[in-house]
Amino acid sequence: MARVLVVDDEPGIRTAVARGLTAEGMEVVAVGDGHSGLQAALTGSFDAVVLDIILPGLSGYRVLEQLRAAGVDTPVLLLSAKDGEFDQADGLDLGADGYLVKPFAFVVLVAQLRAMLRRRDAALGRTGQRVRLGPLLVDPVARSVSWHGDVVELSPREFALLHALASRPDTAVAKDELLRLVWGDEQAASRNVVEVYVGYVRRKLDGVGAGHVLKTVRGYGYIVESP
Repeated sequence: MARVLVVDDEPGIRTAVARGLTAEGMEVVAVGDGHSGLQAALTGSFDAVVLDIILPGLSGYRVLEQLRAAGVDTPVLLLSAKDGEFDQADGLDLGADGYLVKPFAFVVLVAQLRAMLRRRDAALGRTGQRVRLGPLLVDPVARSVSWHGDVVELSPREFALLHALASRPDTAVAKDELLRLVWGDEQAASRNVVEVYVGYVRRKLDGVGAGHVLKTVRGYGYIVESP
C-alpha cells in the first residue's frame, strides 16, 4: 500500500483527492498549509507527495526546495493553476517529478502518481528478491521487514538501505556503493547521509532485538551479518 501525502489549501480538492486515492488502495494523509506539509514530508515516511504550489505560510515551491535541500527525494507531483511553460520548468528544476495543471481529471492524477511510484519502486529495488537471513525477513514486494515475526517499520529510504545490505549478506558494502544503490548516484548525497540513515535503521532494528546484525566496517562501509 503506497503512503501518499496530499498538501492543498482548498478543502474541496484536498478531500476529493484524499478520498479518491484511498479508494485506489492508497494510505493518505492530507494537510492544508505549506508548513504542515513540509514537516510531514521531512519525515521521509511517504512514498509520494501531491503538492499544491499556492499554499498559505509556505509555497509549494519552497516546500519542494527545502525537501530536496534536506536530502528527502520522495517523488513530488506539483499541482498548479498556472499552465505556463516557465512555471512547469521552475517546478521540475526544483526537483518535482511531475506537474499537473488545475482543473485536472482525477484519472490523470492517479496515472501520473502510479508512474512516479513505479519509478520509485524500480529505483529502490522493490522488484528485487525477498531476503531471509535466519529470523530476519526483508520483502521488497511487500516492502516489509520483520525479525522473528515482529514487524520493523522503515521509511522507503531506510528499507532500500537495509535491502541493499541484506541482499549481500556477510559482505561489506562501501558507502559510495550504497549511495549508488540507494540514492541512484554517488553524487546525489554525502557519505554523512548514509551514516545518518544507517543510524536510523540500526535504532529500529534495536527495537526488536536485531540491531546486532547491522555492523560498521570502520573506514569503509557496512555489513549485514547472517544471524
